[in-house]
Amino acid sequence: MSVSVCTYRGLSSAMLLALCLLGPAGAVELNKAAISIQMPSDIKWRDPLGVSGVNQAILHGDPTKPGLYIVMNKFKPGNFSKPHFHPNDRFITVVSGTWWVGTGNKWDKDATVPVKAGGFVTHTGKQVHYDGAKDEEAVLIIVGEGPATNTLVEEAK
Repeated sequence: MSVSVCTYRGLSSAMLLALCLLGPAGAVELNKAAISIQMPSDIKWRDPLGVSGVNQAILHGDPTKPGLYIVMNKFKPGNFSKPHFHPNDRFITVVSGTWWVGTGNKWDKDATVPVKAGGFVTHTGKQVHYDGAKDEEAVLIIVGEGPATNTLVEEAK
Protein backbone atom coordinates (compact mmCIF):
# COMPACT_ATOMS: atom_id res chain seq x y z
CA MET A 1 0.00 0.00 0.00
CA SER A 2 1.35 3.42 -0.97
CA VAL A 3 1.05 6.35 1.47
CA SER A 4 1.24 9.94 0.27
CA VAL A 5 3.75 12.02 2.20
CA CYS A 6 1.06 14.72 2.44
CA THR A 7 -1.15 12.41 4.52
CA TYR A 8 1.54 11.12 6.88
CA ARG A 9 0.48 12.01 10.42
CA GLY A 10 3.89 11.73 12.08
CA LEU A 11 5.22 15.03 10.67
CA SER A 12 4.83 18.47 12.20
CA SER A 13 2.54 20.78 10.23
CA ALA A 14 5.49 22.93 9.11
CA MET A 15 7.44 19.89 7.88
CA LEU A 16 4.34 18.51 6.20
CA LEU A 17 3.70 21.80 4.39
CA ALA A 18 7.34 22.01 3.26
CA LEU A 19 7.29 18.44 1.93
CA CYS A 20 3.96 18.91 0.16
CA LEU A 21 5.00 22.18 -1.48
CA LEU A 22 8.67 21.52 -2.16
CA GLY A 23 9.21 17.78 -2.16
CA PRO A 24 8.14 16.65 -5.62
CA ALA A 25 9.19 19.87 -7.39
CA GLY A 26 12.83 19.39 -6.42
CA ALA A 27 12.98 16.08 -8.29
CA VAL A 28 11.36 17.31 -11.51
CA GLU A 29 13.50 18.17 -14.52
CA LEU A 30 11.84 20.44 -17.06
CA ASN A 31 12.36 20.26 -20.80
CA LYS A 32 14.69 23.21 -21.51
CA ALA A 33 13.31 23.41 -25.05
CA ALA A 34 9.88 24.10 -23.52
CA ILE A 35 10.72 26.40 -20.59
CA SER A 36 13.46 28.87 -19.75
CA ILE A 37 13.83 30.06 -16.14
CA GLN A 38 15.99 32.91 -14.87
CA MET A 39 16.46 32.91 -11.12
CA PRO A 40 17.36 36.23 -9.46
CA SER A 41 21.02 35.15 -9.25
CA ASP A 42 21.02 34.51 -13.04
CA ILE A 43 19.83 38.00 -13.98
CA LYS A 44 22.63 40.19 -15.32
CA TRP A 45 22.30 43.91 -14.60
CA ARG A 46 23.83 46.48 -16.98
CA ASP A 47 25.21 48.36 -13.98
CA PRO A 48 26.52 45.51 -11.79
CA LEU A 49 28.04 47.89 -9.23
CA GLY A 50 24.79 49.76 -8.81
CA VAL A 51 26.23 53.27 -9.23
CA SER A 52 23.76 54.39 -11.91
CA GLY A 53 20.42 55.96 -10.95
CA VAL A 54 18.59 53.30 -12.97
CA ASN A 55 19.87 49.74 -13.28
CA GLN A 56 18.55 47.55 -16.08
CA ALA A 57 18.47 43.84 -16.84
CA ILE A 58 17.39 42.50 -20.23
CA LEU A 59 15.06 39.56 -19.69
CA HIS A 60 14.09 38.92 -23.32
CA GLY A 61 15.04 40.28 -26.74
CA ASP A 62 17.27 43.26 -27.44
CA PRO A 63 15.79 46.72 -26.81
CA THR A 64 18.22 48.27 -29.32
CA LYS A 65 16.83 46.17 -32.20
CA PRO A 66 13.40 45.73 -33.81
CA GLY A 67 11.20 43.21 -32.02
CA LEU A 68 9.70 42.41 -28.66
CA TYR A 69 11.82 43.14 -25.60
CA ILE A 70 11.31 42.78 -21.86
CA VAL A 71 13.55 44.58 -19.37
CA MET A 72 13.58 45.03 -15.63
CA ASN A 73 14.51 48.48 -14.33
CA LYS A 74 15.44 49.47 -10.79
CA PHE A 75 14.96 53.18 -10.08
CA LYS A 76 16.97 54.23 -7.04
CA PRO A 77 15.36 56.59 -4.54
CA GLY A 78 15.39 60.21 -5.76
CA ASN A 79 16.10 59.29 -9.39
CA PHE A 80 13.77 60.69 -12.06
CA SER A 81 13.89 60.90 -15.83
CA LYS A 82 13.45 64.24 -17.57
CA PRO A 83 10.49 64.77 -19.95
CA HIS A 84 10.84 62.44 -22.94
CA PHE A 85 8.93 60.14 -25.24
CA HIS A 86 9.38 56.74 -26.87
CA PRO A 87 8.58 55.84 -30.48
CA ASN A 88 6.32 52.90 -29.51
CA ASP A 89 3.96 52.00 -26.69
CA ARG A 90 5.59 50.52 -23.59
CA PHE A 91 3.79 48.44 -20.98
CA ILE A 92 5.07 48.66 -17.42
CA THR A 93 4.25 46.63 -14.31
CA VAL A 94 5.49 47.90 -10.95
CA VAL A 95 7.02 44.89 -9.18
CA SER A 96 8.04 46.58 -5.93
CA GLY A 97 8.14 50.02 -4.37
CA THR A 98 6.26 53.05 -5.63
CA TRP A 99 6.92 54.53 -9.07
CA TRP A 100 5.90 58.12 -9.73
CA VAL A 101 4.69 59.19 -13.19
CA GLY A 102 3.99 62.59 -14.73
CA THR A 103 3.07 63.93 -18.15
CA GLY A 104 3.99 66.98 -20.20
CA ASN A 105 7.22 68.84 -20.74
CA LYS A 106 7.25 70.73 -17.42
CA TRP A 107 9.32 68.56 -15.09
CA ASP A 108 7.80 68.68 -11.59
CA LYS A 109 8.17 65.83 -9.10
CA ASP A 110 5.21 67.22 -7.15
CA ALA A 111 2.98 66.84 -10.24
CA THR A 112 3.43 63.06 -10.40
CA VAL A 113 1.04 60.26 -9.49
CA PRO A 114 2.14 57.24 -7.41
CA VAL A 115 1.85 53.74 -8.85
CA LYS A 116 2.35 51.09 -6.19
CA ALA A 117 3.56 47.50 -6.59
CA GLY A 118 1.12 45.55 -8.75
CA GLY A 119 0.13 48.67 -10.69
CA PHE A 120 0.27 48.81 -14.49
CA VAL A 121 1.16 51.78 -16.71
CA THR A 122 1.07 52.22 -20.47
CA HIS A 123 3.44 54.79 -21.97
CA THR A 124 1.73 55.67 -25.23
CA GLY A 125 4.18 56.10 -28.10
CA LYS A 126 5.23 59.67 -28.95
CA GLN A 127 3.55 61.11 -25.82
CA VAL A 128 5.70 63.12 -23.38
CA HIS A 129 6.12 61.85 -19.83
CA TYR A 130 8.65 61.54 -17.00
CA ASP A 131 8.92 59.16 -14.09
CA GLY A 132 11.01 57.94 -11.21
CA ALA A 133 11.32 56.97 -7.57
CA LYS A 134 10.95 59.33 -4.62
CA ASP A 135 11.71 57.84 -1.20
CA GLU A 136 12.13 54.15 -2.04
CA GLU A 137 13.51 51.98 -4.81
CA ALA A 138 11.01 51.07 -7.54
CA VAL A 139 11.43 47.91 -9.60
CA LEU A 140 9.59 47.67 -12.94
CA ILE A 141 9.09 45.17 -15.74
CA ILE A 142 8.87 46.97 -19.09
CA VAL A 143 7.59 45.29 -22.26
CA GLY A 144 7.90 47.03 -25.59
CA GLU A 145 8.67 46.88 -29.28
CA GLY A 146 12.22 47.86 -30.17
CA PRO A 147 14.19 49.74 -30.90
CA ALA A 148 13.58 51.37 -27.52
CA THR A 149 14.76 54.95 -27.59
CA ASN A 150 14.21 57.95 -25.37
CA THR A 151 13.79 61.31 -27.08
CA LEU A 152 14.24 64.17 -24.64
CA VAL A 153 12.03 67.22 -25.15
CA GLU A 154 12.73 70.84 -24.31
CA GLU A 155 11.57 71.49 -20.78
CA ALA A 156 8.98 74.19 -20.13
CA LYS A 157 9.99 76.73 -17.51
